Amino acid sequence: MGRLVPATEMLQKALKGGYAVGQFNINNLEWTKAILTEAQELNSAVILGVSEGAGKYMCGFKTVAAMVEGMMEELNITVPVALHLDHGTYEGCLKCIEAGFSSIMFDGSHFPIDENIEKTKELVKLAHEHGMSIEAEVGAIGGEEDGVVGKGECADPDECKRIADLGVDFLAAGIGNIHGVYPDNWQGLSFDTLAAIKEKIGPDLPLVLHGGTGIPEDMIKKAISLGVSKINVNTECQIAFTKATRAYIEAGKDHEKKGFDPRKVLKPGTEAIMETVKTKCEMFGSIGSAAK
Repeated sequence: MGRLVPATEMLQKALKGGYAVGQFNINNLEWTKAILTEAQELNSAVILGVSEGAGKYMCGFKTVAAMVEGMMEELNITVPVALHLDHGTYEGCLKCIEAGFSSIMFDGSHFPIDENIEKTKELVKLAHEHGMSIEAEVGAIGGEEDGVVGKGECADPDECKRIADLGVDFLAAGIGNIHGVYPDNWQGLSFDTLAAIKEKIGPDLPLVLHGGTGIPEDMIKKAISLGVSKINVNTECQIAFTKATRAYIEAGKDHEKKGFDPRKVLKPGTEAIMETVKTKCEMFGSIGSAAK
């Protein structure tokens, strides 16, 4: 049986191996089961992302941690799994440390850089004292995440170095990426910014690409080649789940014999999430990474 682990080792392996580990956000039991089951099938390390809003929806971070740990035991999950707070506030990070998460993200990108550094430094110390990994952010990611709106600013490489020097385990740096569905007029990722950041922070710190839904595969692969080792996916799973559930109901299957059973209603959506995870892990190159 596997245990929750910090994301540090899996991302260091990814950085050295030229692939990326997917972070797939969870919203309920079905989503968690789908992602864990598929990761085990693919023999891929995986990161379960939990936003503060999703944590509240699932009755708190302690409930989430207990559900994930129980599920890993019952499903005999042996691949490396990190339970990670996504875009956490300072207070949210403290709650996840207490709840038994194995990794946290402090998103101080909306603060002035000096305040971001001060709060990140405190949380790095706390996280490492508890054996957890920590992600920080510089340059807001576009779109909206739990009420925090970013315009997709590109991070300042010098500010990235100041945050990296605090001892964070991986760094999210804005390079024109956004949360949610990308608009038709999106300009694409700024690889010049990414290369400049990598040059400043050095070769050994994994970078994180938020807003992984809808980025073309060639851009994904180029980002990985430039040091991105963690890619976040949420919206794509939401769309796949909703589409499959709608198809089930519009086909009238909920009116068939016991078709209204929620386990049957939610099954197509759950399977759609599993297929999305498989497609993304193939794109990221992480299949079989648990054996490496």
